Amino acid sequence: MADTGKLLDDCFLHDRDRLRHHEALDILRERLLPVAGTTRIPLEETCGQILAEEIVANRDVPQADNSAVDGYAFRFTDHDPAGGFFRLEQRIAAGHPSETEIGPWGAARIFTGAIMPPGCDTVAMQEDCELHDQDGQSFVIVPAGLKPGANCRKAGEDVVAGTVLLHPGHLLRPQDVAAIASTGQAQVLVYEKLKIGLLSTGDEIRRPGTDLEAGEVYDSNHFLLRSLTQTLPVEIEDLGVLKDDAAFIEETLSSASERCDVLLTTGGASRGEEDHILRTLDRLGKRHMWQLAIKPGRPMMFGQIGSCVFLGLPGNPVAAMVCFLLYARPVLSVLGGGPFLEARRFQVPADFSVPRKKTDRREFYRGILASDETGRTIARKFERDGSGLITGLREADGLIEIPEDATSVERGSLVDFLPF
Repeated sequence: MADTGKLLDDCFLHDRDRLRHHEALDILRERLLPVAGTTRIPLEETCGQILAEEIVANRDVPQADNSAVDGYAFRFTDHDPAGGFFRLEQRIAAGHPSETEIGPWGAARIFTGAIMPPGCDTVAMQEDCELHDQDGQSFVIVPAGLKPGANCRKAGEDVVAGTVLLHPGHLLRPQDVAAIASTGQAQVLVYEKLKIGLLSTGDEIRRPGTDLEAGEVYDSNHFLLRSLTQTLPVEIEDLGVLKDDAAFIEETLSSASERCDVLLTTGGASRGEEDHILRTLDRLGKRHMWQLAIKPGRPMMFGQIGSCVFLGLPGNPVAAMVCFLLYARPVLSVLGGGPFLEARRFQVPADFSVPRKKTDRREFYRGILASDETGRTIARKFERDGSGLITGLREADGLIEIPEDATSVERGSLVDFLPF
């Protein structure tokens, strides 16, 4: 295991009371660095991990010319454009290469993946050929119309030796693991999983599976955030639901910050008498309270307890998910050694209108993709804007982003769509 870096104690520091969306992203992109250590693990365990080394092909893939089909290999210069007879001289299966060169007008029975015999450069598919025997000699009739090199995979056709396949910071997918395996590498250096402490606060919060009393609510945000964080290579410690007890919250956060890379919560960031999270963070570490110029999600808290990052998302589920996707997910990715995962976007026509919108604030609507009568993709806006409505998240395909300087949205105008 190796240490990668230490979080700067002013990494979120800024001199603005309220930041625009792009300003917040710029600060995060410029000042964050990986804090996860690295470890070398078996290749079969790497899917979903973040790569910590450059992967270079140390050999051609494939390593030698080979047949792409079951058929008959021959020398194309012997081939009559009208087709013709070839004398069968060899039988070559995958894993059993031949060192004997095929003679003029000779052919080899060959199977998929088998190395081409010396002198051969073209393969005719077996279903296109006819076999004949004459005087104890087997012949194959090769069809007309074949091109030089047909059905032959050339050495290095997939990857040439020395090619950089993957760079550090890449989140390894199944196809990436396959590419590494094709080079023969059995172990890979990856970043260790980021350790995240996930907590909820509030005397009124209950976990599903218990009965609710008057004034109590189920902790849907815990399961929302747990599911969102699991899209990244993380280890989650469930710190449970913390009662509104200042001493207990301080003890829990202090202890968790020593073993976690990140503490993640929702709500409790205001200055009410029972909002102990904010004051506890002030006592234990540093609070860089960002009032973001976005809707939903303005009250988002970034802070640190020592080298442990504290991310306090808004308490309403819609705002919590929006802020996680826009800010927390890129933060967690970078801290864990990965890239800055800024939300992807594409433009679609709006199938709705907003007569009036406040300026100096970026707004995110829950959007549903649909097709109009011409088959063109359009974006519809979820009809209700309440940030506590999980139904809007469930029905939406993504977010519709409206910039700060927009004063309205006209039906048919192009809007940015950020898919979930």
